[in-house]
Amino acid sequence: MGLPDMDGGGLAISFRNALRTVPTCLAWGAAWIGLTYVALYHDADGARLPSIQGGGLLLAALVALLVSIRGHREQPRQLSQQRAELRALSQFRESVIDNASIWINVLDPAARVTVWNKAAEEISGYRRDEVLNNLSIWEWLYPDPDYRATVVNAAAAILDKGIEVRGFESRIRTRRGEEKTISWSSRRFFGEKGEMVGSIAIGEDITARKRAEEALRERERQLATLMANLPGMAYRCLNDPNWTMKFVSSGCWSLTGYAPEALVDNGEVSYGDLVHPEDRERIWIEVQQAILAGRPFALEYRLIRRSGDEIWVWEQGRAVHIDERELIEGIIIDITDRKAMEQELAWLATRDALTGLYNRRELMQQFQEAVLRGAGGPRPLAVLLLDVDHFKRVNDSFGHATGDEVLRRIGELLRTNVRQTDSAARYGGEELVVVLPAMASAEALEAAERLRTLVAAQRIAAGDGRTLAITVSVGVAVFPEHGKTPEELLESADRALYRAKHAGRDCVVLASLSPPQIPSGEAAT
Repeated sequence: MGLPDMDGGGLAISFRNALRTVPTCLAWGAAWIGLTYVALYHDADGARLPSIQGGGLLLAALVALLVSIRGHREQPRQLSQQRAELRALSQFRESVIDNASIWINVLDPAARVTVWNKAAEEISGYRRDEVLNNLSIWEWLYPDPDYRATVVNAAAAILDKGIEVRGFESRIRTRRGEEKTISWSSRRFFGEKGEMVGSIAIGEDITARKRAEEALRERERQLATLMANLPGMAYRCLNDPNWTMKFVSSGCWSLTGYAPEALVDNGEVSYGDLVHPEDRERIWIEVQQAILAGRPFALEYRLIRRSGDEIWVWEQGRAVHIDERELIEGIIIDITDRKAMEQELAWLATRDALTGLYNRRELMQQFQEAVLRGAGGPRPLAVLLLDVDHFKRVNDSFGHATGDEVLRRIGELLRTNVRQTDSAARYGGEELVVVLPAMASAEALEAAERLRTLVAAQRIAAGDGRTLAITVSVGVAVFPEHGKTPEELLESADRALYRAKHAGRDCVVLASLSPPQIPSGEAAT
C-alpha cells in the first residue's frame, strides 16, 4: 500500500513528528543491547556479541521508521477533520450574525463595512453587496454633512482610541427616505497576534420607542400645561375622613392658600380640616354613597382658605383602584363668583330692585305659608298695608328720582325695624306690606304706629337745599277676624287704609268686622 500524497507542509509536520519518536525508539534499542550483553557476558565466543548489538540498533531504526510511517498516515486525517470543524464554526458564526434580529455590522480599520447582516439590510434598506467596502454608506445613512461628521468621529474614536460605547443614538436616513433612530453598542476587536482588526457594532432600531417616548412627553407637557392653567386643583387622595392628599396640582396655591406639599400626606394641614365644619358630614355621606353605587360624584361646599376667607367650591371626582388600593381622583374649582351671582339672581328673583324688600310674588308665597301655619291652631297673624301720602305730588314737584329715594328710605326703615320672622314687601307703586306672624290686633297696631312715627321723622334732600318730610297711612288687618286668606286680609287692610286716608292721612286704622261705606268721589292719595 503506497503512502498517501501529502503537501510540503504535511511532510514537514510528519518529519517533525518522526524525529520526536526517534529518541524513544533508540532508548528501546539500547535496552535490548544491554539485556543481550548481560546474557552473553560469560560466553567464550566473543564474536557473537557485536552481531547481537548490531541487531538491536537495527531493531530501533525499524521501530522508528514504522512509527514515522504511521504518523504520516494519521496526519492528513487530523488536518481534514480540523478544517471541517473550522468551516462548520465559521458557518455557524456567520449564520448567527446574519440571522440575528438586531443590526450587526463590522468595520475594518479604514471604517469600511466588512460585515452587514440581514437586519441591517432590512432596517436601512441597503443591500449587503452595495455596502461592503463602500465608504459611500456613510453619506447614504447620514446625508447632513455636519451630523455625518459627528457620527464618523464617534466611529473613529472607537477604532483609534478603543473607546467603547453603549446606547449611542444616531438618526439615519433609510433608502426609502425614512428617518430612524438607532441605539448603538460598539467596541473594537483584535486578531491572534494582537493586531487591531476593526470594530463590531450592534444597532437596535428604537424609532418606535422614541416616538412613544416623545408622544408621552408631549402628553405630559399638555397635562402639565392643563394642570397649571386649571381654574382649580386636581387631586388624588385617600378615601378617609381627612381626605389625605397623595397628589395635588399647583392650583392648590390659589385655591387654598397652601403649597402642594403642605397638603400631601397632611404635611401641614389635612384637606378635611379646610372644609367648612357645617359641610363635612354632608359631603362625606354623599361621596360614600356615590362610591358604593359605582358612580362619579359632584359636590358644592364651603372651604376655608389659609387666610381665613370662606369660599365656595365645586368638586367632581370618582373612586379609582391603583395597586389594590382605593383612591379618589377629581378636580376642585373655586365657584365663589358663581355662587355670588346665583345668590344675586335668587335675591333679584324674590326682591324689589328699588327698595330691597320682597317683591309681590314672594310676598304672596310667604303670606300663604303664614296663613296656613295660622290655620293649624290659635296663631294670630297681622298684615300692615302702608301707602306714602301725597306721593304723586312728590313725583310731580321734585321728580321721579326724589320719589325713588323716598321709597328706598322707607324700604330701609322697614328692613331694619321688623322682626326676622316678619316679611316686608313692596306691593305695588307706593304701597308697602308687612306680614307679622304670631301677632294679635293690639300688638299689630302698636307695631304700625311705631313704623309710622319712624317714617314721619325722616327728612329727604330734594335738591336746591330743600328737604322733604314724608308720611304714611297704614291699614291693619288680623287673621282670622278680618279674613282667612291672604287675599281677604289684604282686602280688609286696603279698606282700613282708605279710612286712614279719609281721616287725614299720617295715621293707623284697624280694619272693621263689616265692610265700611267708602265716601263717594275720588279717593285721596
